[in-house]
Amino acid sequence: MIRFIALACLGALLGACTEQPSASAHDGPARRVVTLAPHLAEIMFEIGAGEQLVGVSAWSDYPPEVLDLPRIGDAFAIDQERLSLLQPDLLLVWESGMPAHAVGELRERGYRVESIRTRSLADIATAMRRIGELTGKRQSAAQAAQRFTRVFDELAARYREAESIDVFFEISARPLYTVNREHFVSEIIAVCGGRNVFEDMSDFAPSVSVEAVLERDPEMLLAGANLGDEAFADWARWQELAANRHGNHFLLPDDTVVRPSPRLAQAASSVCAALDEARRNRK
Repeated sequence: MIRFIALACLGALLGACTEQPSASAHDGPARRVVTLAPHLAEIMFEIGAGEQLVGVSAWSDYPPEVLDLPRIGDAFAIDQERLSLLQPDLLLVWESGMPAHAVGELRERGYRVESIRTRSLADIATAMRRIGELTGKRQSAAQAAQRFTRVFDELAARYREAESIDVFFEISARPLYTVNREHFVSEIIAVCGGRNVFEDMSDFAPSVSVEAVLERDPEMLLAGANLGDEAFADWARWQELAANRHGNHFLLPDDTVVRPSPRLAQAASSVCAALDEARRNRK
């Protein structure tokens, strides 16, 4: 998972032989799908298309069913021989996490490739619907997307009048990375009544300095469980930081908040609970 986070940061900066079946040969629903990012495998199962998944990326670990599926590498190192043996009729790739030249190479090999955008919460719901169209699961995908969206609508209504709190979300500690307002994590913070102190940055997942964090003086430090004890180790020396004065250091119970998957609906509850506690601590 740590490598997945690193690839996520890198992917945000990217902006964007055996005979293979031709793309034009696949006009109907895909029956043999390979996903090249962990969250895309999660979406397949969430919309009821898990049985059509025949291969996954190296770092796929949820749901448990993916652990029994063949691994074909990741966006930067694909096992072409194994991929060929799987005979997929659709490859799902992560728009922000796979270089354009790698996508082009797969298409040149004759694969049907669909690039899926998952930068925002709305993107994730759209991705569910799109993958549902591609796999013949349109109705169940629409229902899954509706459930996902409803969670955030309900949280937004609950926290509409909540006191705002300034939050620094830490993707990685060394080097120090965070998110801008377009990132789904920033959206979740906003849904819970918080404000991302780096929301104005132009990069999707920008690198920031300690000095910049101190200048913006967040009232709360928040990180995913993937960072462990490293998350806040470097901040203890800066006692003037508002988050330190209030004791507002929050490590979320798991790392689902950094993966653009349907499980963000559950992760959002943990984020909102952390913000609630941080508000109480500053009084």
